[in-house]
Amino acid sequence: MDLQRRYGLTIPLDGIPLSEQREWIAELADLGYTDVWSSEANGADAFTPLALASVWAPLLRLGTAIVPAYTRGPALLAQSVATLCEAAPGRVAFGIGTSSNVIVENWNGIEFAEPYVQVRDMVTFLRQAFAGEKITSRFGNSDIKGFKLGIRPSQQPPILIAALREGMLRLAGKHGDGAIINWLSADDASTVADIVQRAAGGSLADPRKEVVARIFVAPSIDRETVLTAGRFAIGAYLNVPVYAAFHDWLGRSEDLGEMWGHWRAGDRKAALEAIPDKVVDELIVSGSPEECREHIDRYAANGVTTTALAILPFGYSTEDYRKAIRDLAPR
Repeated sequence: MDLQRRYGLTIPLDGIPLSEQREWIAELADLGYTDVWSSEANGADAFTPLALASVWAPLLRLGTAIVPAYTRGPALLAQSVATLCEAAPGRVAFGIGTSSNVIVENWNGIEFAEPYVQVRDMVTFLRQAFAGEKITSRFGNSDIKGFKLGIRPSQQPPILIAALREGMLRLAGKHGDGAIINWLSADDASTVADIVQRAAGGSLADPRKEVVARIFVAPSIDRETVLTAGRFAIGAYLNVPVYAAFHDWLGRSEDLGEMWGHWRAGDRKAALEAIPDKVVDELIVSGSPEECREHIDRYAANGVTTTALAILPFGYSTEDYRKAIRDLAPR
C-alpha cells in the first residue's frame, strides 16, 4: 500500500495568542506542510485551533493528537468530531487515546479505568454514530440510550489510536485507521510501527495503516540550553506512569531508573540531573536545521508515515520561532 509521507506541525503555536496566529498558519501550506495537529492537556482544547485553521489554511489536513477517550461524553465527542468534519469535509483525521491518569483523574476527576476497553469502545461508538445508527448500548464507562447523531460527516474521518505498548499498538492496527505515537526515538519507531503494520496484515516494507509520530524538536545549536530544557520536558512526561511503563518496555529502565527513583522520592532536582545526555539526544531532535531535518527523516525511514513536529519553546524570540518553522519545512 502506498502511503504518501505527510508533514505536520503542532498547533496552536506556543507563546503566541491564538488570535494572532492566522498569518503563521496560513503560510504553512506554502512552506510544504500538509497537516496541522492539535493536542489536549492543560492548554487549548483540541478542536478550536483546528476550526480556525480550517478557514485560515483551507489546504491543510486537520488532526487531533490526541483527544482523551474519557473526558467528553460519547454523544458530545461525536458531535465535536462531526462538526469539524462538516466545517472541513474530507480534511479531518481524528486521533483518540487513553491520555493519562494525571489528565483524566487528577485534572478531570474521572476514573482512569480499563483504558484499553475505553478506547476500543469509543472508536466503535464513533463509527456507529457517524454511520447514522441509533445507539443503545454500553461503551466503556457510559451507558448510551437512544442516541442518534444529528449531523453525519459527508466523509467519515480516519480514526487513529494513540498507542504506546503492544496491546494498544495492535488495537490501532486492527481496529483503527492507524496509530499515533509519541515520546520515542527514531530507532524506537521501527519497533512500534512494525507491531501496528503486522496487526493490519502488512509490514514495515508493506505498510497498511498510517503511523503519525509527534516529534519534539529544539532547533538550536546551544547544547546546554537543549540539555537543560530537554531534561525538564522529559521529566515532566516520562514520570507519568503510562510513559514510564512505555520506556521500561522499550528497554530504557537502566537509563531512566535513577530518575524514576529520585522522582518517587520527591527530589525533582536530582531526578532531572540523572537523565543521561543520550536520552535527551534520542528523544528530542536538536541541532542545526540540517541536522534536525536529517534526524526527522530517520523517523520516516523507520516506519513513520506522518511526522508531526512540536517545536519546543526554549526561549526563542518570535522571529526565531518563525524562522524555525520555515527552516524545518519539507523541501
